Amino acid sequence: MMNSTTYSPSLNPDSWLRQYYFARAVFSILWVLAALTIGRQFPAAAFLLIVYPLWDAAANYVDASRNGGLSNNRTQAFNVAVSVIVTLAVIVALTMSMNWVLGVIGVWAFFSGLLQLATAVRRWKTSSGQWSMILSGGQSAAAGVFMLFQAQMPTEPSISAVAGYAGFGAFYFLVSAISLAVKERRAA
Repeated sequence: MMNSTTYSPSLNPDSWLRQYYFARAVFSILWVLAALTIGRQFPAAAFLLIVYPLWDAAANYVDASRNGGLSNNRTQAFNVAVSVIVTLAVIVALTMSMNWVLGVIGVWAFFSGLLQLATAVRRWKTSSGQWSMILSGGQSAAAGVFMLFQAQMPTEPSISAVAGYAGFGAFYFLVSAISLAVKERRAA
């Protein structure tokens, strides 16, 4: 049962997803730019590494809320919980080493990728632009495994290891948003 706070009949699901995917792409692009510039200094890098999974939790929460609530979107509900836990784990890992941080982000990338993939598969029948979200989820899971491997290396990684991952995420969100925009134009 939907109420007016969780569903807007004036905005169809594809229009909402287009806006949502554009917002996710813009945030990721800005995050990557910040990571590669001001993120070279530890305080800024720490802030960015904490904000990244926290943003993902907030974005998944808002998207699920706009699409029937967390109870109707279990993969996103789980993704919100995982991202909040990872945010806290990043805070703790920052007191240890960047290897620990990259390991935590790697675990998160793996699980959030699988959850994104599952969400996209669930949406496949009702929304366009999901093929790139499926690819993104699969690549995120694979990148998570790679980050876990990198975290085991003796050299301390930098935030740029996460920036590459975020850059690919931005690309896939942008592709999905553009795909939905093209569909809307064709329909109009």
